[in-house]
Amino acid sequence: MERTAVNPRDWSLKLGYNQAEVTRGAARQVVCAGQTAVDGTGAPQHPGDMRGQIGLALDNLEAVLTAAGMGLGDVTRLGVYATDVDEALKNFDLLGMRFGQYNSAPPMTLLGVTRLAIPGLMFEIEATAAV
Repeated sequence: MERTAVNPRDWSLKLGYNQAEVTRGAARQVVCAGQTAVDGTGAPQHPGDMRGQIGLALDNLEAVLTAAGMGLGDVTRLGVYATDVDEALKNFDLLGMRFGQYNSAPPMTLLGVTRLAIPGLMFEIEATAAV
């Protein structure tokens, strides 16, 4: 698959994402439901710790992608939901570290929400990936 970044202006690159990407030649696509900071039984982890929740949500996203035969480098779109956008942004270096190792900066949207489905969760990330 070929991916071409589209950034008419480069402001989003400083935040770690492309404004758009053109993809060609994708044979398979996976759409991942929102992943959060839960353990294998679905129990919330890292209460009150945005950084811990982002890290575990990324681990869970990577596990879903791996089970689908893909990885973080195959992600073409992210949707991010946070109960505290400012706190999430302070910890977005975690996304940069995880996606940066694949030279990937998928287009994303970050939305502030009043709460997530499970009380105590502060961060949720959904993804679309293609190969």
